[in-house]
Amino acid sequence: MTLHDLLNDDRPHVFDGAMGTMLYQNGVFINRCYDEIVLKQPELVSRIHEQYVAAGAELIETNTFGANPVKLAEYSLDAQTHEINAVAAKLARDAAKGRALVGGAIGPLGIRIEPYGPTSLAEARALFRQQVEGLVDGGVDFIILETFADPSEIREAIGAVRDACDLPVVAQMTINEAGTTVYGTSAALCAQRLDEWGADVVGLNCSVGPHAMLASVEAMAAATTRKISAQPNAGLPREIHGRKMYMASPEYMAKYAQRLIRTGVRFVGGCCGTTPAHIRQIADAVHARGRTASPPARRPRTVSRASRSRADRTSARSSPRARSSRASRSCRPRASILRRCSRVCSC
Repeated sequence: MTLHDLLNDDRPHVFDGAMGTMLYQNGVFINRCYDEIVLKQPELVSRIHEQYVAAGAELIETNTFGANPVKLAEYSLDAQTHEINAVAAKLARDAAKGRALVGGAIGPLGIRIEPYGPTSLAEARALFRQQVEGLVDGGVDFIILETFADPSEIREAIGAVRDACDLPVVAQMTINEAGTTVYGTSAALCAQRLDEWGADVVGLNCSVGPHAMLASVEAMAAATTRKISAQPNAGLPREIHGRKMYMASPEYMAKYAQRLIRTGVRFVGGCCGTTPAHIRQIADAVHARGRTASPPARRPRTVSRASRSRADRTSARSSPRARSSRASRSCRPRASILRRCSRVCSC
């Protein structure tokens, strides 16, 4: 079984949930490097993978959301980028035992790239490629790029995958409750861009709960003929006694999984705050639909020139001073989103 097989069978399929949430629940404090856990406590990572497969996940992700050289350097682990990714891939494959496909998870670099920061597009692509090569050597079935807010950054990540291998790519952006990235890019335009850049599956993950994600996913489905994925958080986090808690129940997530599928989603799972209990309910909901119903037919629509112009930050015709000011304002919320994901849930 390959991802291409799943793309061609006209049935919805189930991703796993959060890895970081489960590590935290098992006593791994957030001041540690969650990606290094594959080396320090491999049995724990394997057990979590196995729990998701037992819950009904057909696709699981490696514990490598932040395993790029930039983020690993914060823990003086950048020299082990290849090793960490390769080991993580092997752990996931061994845990899957052929019952689930393994996706090599890659998140944003955590730094600003041009025109918002000093890192060039070529440098970003080279940094992503180091992670891709480790995942490929570890034997992943596909690459999943997730929780990206900057279209330019995910474009370079897709390019890095294409430079290194011919594996399928799932590309997922993250949006706010208004239905746009923090750079102002609409979900529909994200879908069109990801389609143009060669992603096999396009979608959304993290940041918001399933209710807020529903309309944006519907807009994406109308803007592309690529298969759509959705991995929402278990609602928005609430601060309870100093801890971030995700309040959406497994039953609530399963209810919305069915709604997401009706809008055209083919791959559904969970992000921050979701557990094997959530995935079990989602899998049951998918099976309850008979898994034979084809998603609704959709015709891609063209995003207006005005909308495209507003969203395409890298091609905006503005002065360097204005662009720098805009970048400074827009990148602050992005940093908080990525920090929450990498420290609390690792997506």
